[in-house]
Amino acid sequence: MIKEGTLNLVFLGPPGAGKGTQAKMLAASYTLPQISTGDILRSAVKEQTPMGIKAKELMDTGALVSDEIVIGIVEERLVKPDCEKGFILDGFPRTIHQADELKKMLQVRGKTIDHVLSVEVDKEELLARITGRLTCRSCGAGFHTVFDPPKAADTCDGCGGKLYRRDDDKEEAMRKRLDVYEQQTAPLAAYYAEESLLRRINGSGSIDDIQRKLLTILGSEIE
Repeated sequence: MIKEGTLNLVFLGPPGAGKGTQAKMLAASYTLPQISTGDILRSAVKEQTPMGIKAKELMDTGALVSDEIVIGIVEERLVKPDCEKGFILDGFPRTIHQADELKKMLQVRGKTIDHVLSVEVDKEELLARITGRLTCRSCGAGFHTVFDPPKAADTCDGCGGKLYRRDDDKEEAMRKRLDVYEQQTAPLAAYYAEESLLRRINGSGSIDDIQRKLLTILGSEIE
């Protein structure tokens, strides 16, 4: 049985590691909100929260959303009632500064992070996963040249639309994304290891196998 009580988790992992998928599965198992930075940013803008309004002003001018606003939007989200029994952060923190600020905002409420789950995959495997992705221009369906190839080359099985590779999925762009991750986010592993919170998970293998590893780390039983 899945244990009850509060559980506050942070997911780390490079682009293509599958942390979003794993976080979503854990969220369902524990009935906790999965908090993705991108999702809550869009939600804050839509709901016109104080930080959402500030973010929209920057986005409308083409400027990057500042660290201060991202931290503020996360804080707005964590005080909502559905986070009372815990949460799963996916995509935050990305830097040591953000991690420090997260610790402060939780301490004010008498809370802490329970586990930081780092999904780790070899760089060449990540490149193979991402650069093989194909998307239908018509219906948005996804395929993969190796793991889930279409029946006909460059053609969607469902609607017959043209398949394409997104610009940010091309190898050069992907290598840059991984470099940025290594520079900015990977140091968080050392940060959380010092606090005895880091739990490393080999992200190679099937989705279900990786989920079992995570549930074992968290002390849960799979029925």
